[in-house]
Amino acid sequence: MTQHKKLFESVQIGTKLLKNRVGVAPLTRTSATPEGLATEQMSKYYASFARGGFGFIITEGTYTDEVHSQCYFNQPGLVNEEQADAWKQVVDAVHEEGALIFVQLQHAGAISQGNRFKTTNLAPSAVLPKGDPLFFYGGATSFSTPRAATKSDIDEVIQGFVNSAVRAKAIGFDGVEIHGANGYLLDEFLTDYTNLRTDEYGGNPENRVRLLVQVANAIREVVGASFVVGIRISQGKANDYLHKWSGAEEDARVIFSELGKTELDYIHITEYQAWQPAFSQGESLVKLAKKYSGIPIIANGQLEDPDKASDMIGQDQADLVALGKGALANHNWVNKVQRGEALSELDDKVLRPDATIKDFEIDL
Repeated sequence: MTQHKKLFESVQIGTKLLKNRVGVAPLTRTSATPEGLATEQMSKYYASFARGGFGFIITEGTYTDEVHSQCYFNQPGLVNEEQADAWKQVVDAVHEEGALIFVQLQHAGAISQGNRFKTTNLAPSAVLPKGDPLFFYGGATSFSTPRAATKSDIDEVIQGFVNSAVRAKAIGFDGVEIHGANGYLLDEFLTDYTNLRTDEYGGNPENRVRLLVQVANAIREVVGASFVVGIRISQGKANDYLHKWSGAEEDARVIFSELGKTELDYIHITEYQAWQPAFSQGESLVKLAKKYSGIPIIANGQLEDPDKASDMIGQDQADLVALGKGALANHNWVNKVQRGEALSELDDKVLRPDATIKDFEIDL
């Protein structure tokens, strides 16, 4: 429709041309095999979004090493060639339908609740996580106090992200998204109450963002300039949904300025409602990220209403939008909006980890 035309303009991210500005946000599905292998069901699931008109798709969080990074049982990984080969069928299926696909690389940190490799979680500091595990994903029913990461552990974390990114590029992914949000390991380094370190990774926000910057730089060094590298950032967490940065806009200034000094191609901001002030008043986190980083911004957070999505881009707050629940309810959201058709409401059954392709409305 005319009032939403900016959503459907092509846009450049890094060296890649996206056919429109609307993507699918990463959504935990736990539908891989116990060994972390992507399945045919996952190929159909991701391809259906591409067939429905989305310009880009960011996969569910994918673990990066065989020790500490897995967060949920039946989560996909990218830690060996068998897992990489399984992901290739997904990549090929999405490309055949005309969309780009980025894999989100995730280290669970202290809030892992299902890891077949180990029993002790890794974190910046030995701080018991707030809240409880997400029961609908199974695994642990309560959090345990994690082990504080040593410098050697931190080096291994970085290398895990690097190795997974190399595999992602080799099998045809268009890029990777570093998961620096939602309470997982990199976000735990960013967060003052989970990071009590007194070394170069703790204390002020410049130190707390250091690991995120190092991961971004290390990945860029090995994948080159032609591969998209982005990062996801949030305030809220899976286990502490209402968290706000204690330093408010000053924290935002430091964090986004430091990320802006890297060669990241985008920052993906996820907030409960993307357009709302990040703190008690003032600008949205999306707008602060754009102002202080100077690089393209993806906005996520209840933007399934086409008017709200259009406003985020039209008011120059964001360059792209990513839909979560809105995409689950309408795998063909882009096609529907372009045709002026009514959007479907979300059926809660599609939120189940065991939902299959038949549970989705995909009349494209």
